Amino acid sequence: MPSLAPLHRSDIVEIVSALAGFGWGGKDRAQYEGYLREQEHGVRDVLVVRSGTAFAGYVTVKWRPEYPPFRAAGIPEIQDLNVLPSYRRRRIGTRLMDEAERLIATRGPVAGIGVGLHADYGAAQRLYILRGYVPDARGVTLA
Repeated sequence: MPSLAPLHRSDIVEIVSALAGFGWGGKDRAQYEGYLREQEHGVRDVLVVRSGTAFAGYVTVKWRPEYPPFRAAGIPEIQDLNVLPSYRRRRIGTRLMDEAERLIATRGPVAGIGVGLHADYGAAQRLYILRGYVPDARGVTLA
């Protein structure tokens, strides 16, 4: 069974390298160092999943997201779910979502999620729908 743990500084190089190997640009060391700082300050939780000792994916929970409707309502947001392609269809994304939702449930009854519309996000979009997430009817927001 895959193991979950909070993001550690020692994970960053491996994550950046693994994601770069799949051409997922824009996910650089600075992003994960920022995530680590936010985690240390209680702004965000980052959950890293491993299959054995190999990095397989991660998800974050932003406790006070930038999206105005979520922020105004105090709804934490699940953000940046990533599962390496070679680990997909093994319930790793489900495991990450389960844990993110469990964390959120310790603070309140509602979780929000931002959904990318690019074709590369199709697997995540499907997962969110299957888990019961529905659009908030506010249209598309440009990040």
